Amino acid sequence: MTAFEPKNPGYRAAAISMFDRQPAMHTLGIVIVRLAPGEVELAMLHSPALTQQNGFVHAGIITAGLDNACGVAAFTLMPSEADILTVEFKTTLLAPARGERFVFKAEVVKPGRTLTFCEARAFAEHDGKTTLIATMTGTLMAMLPREAPRAPVANRA
Repeated sequence: MTAFEPKNPGYRAAAISMFDRQPAMHTLGIVIVRLAPGEVELAMLHSPALTQQNGFVHAGIITAGLDNACGVAAFTLMPSEADILTVEFKTTLLAPARGERFVFKAEVVKPGRTLTFCEARAFAEHDGKTTLIATMTGTLMAMLPREAPRAPVANRA
């Protein structure tokens, strides 16, 4: 992993604050476990409320955890005035999401001024074993403040 230098010296507090303002993460019980420039690890305990018809955690829930992990990892490298938005992702489901605890690890592959490319992996912990259950590649966009458009200048003829 390449060590990245955050543009915002207060990246840690900013990333935690951004994460804490997301009601969806609270609803799913997802928490930040580890945070570093360009990297994050999130975790979630199993809940029957998050399962599909076969008792596995729903793929949409796993995808939400992976997407958020990519977002937080990317956000740690963005300037202090930026906000973040996902613009694209691809998830590959590798095994049923069966476990007591789920971990979502993401890292920045290539940061950019506007777009940042990330990779993430989801793991299920079950009976003392850890199983890779899904992967994601994602592209995140820095939403930077824009200047107000200038008023057109009247044509003096």
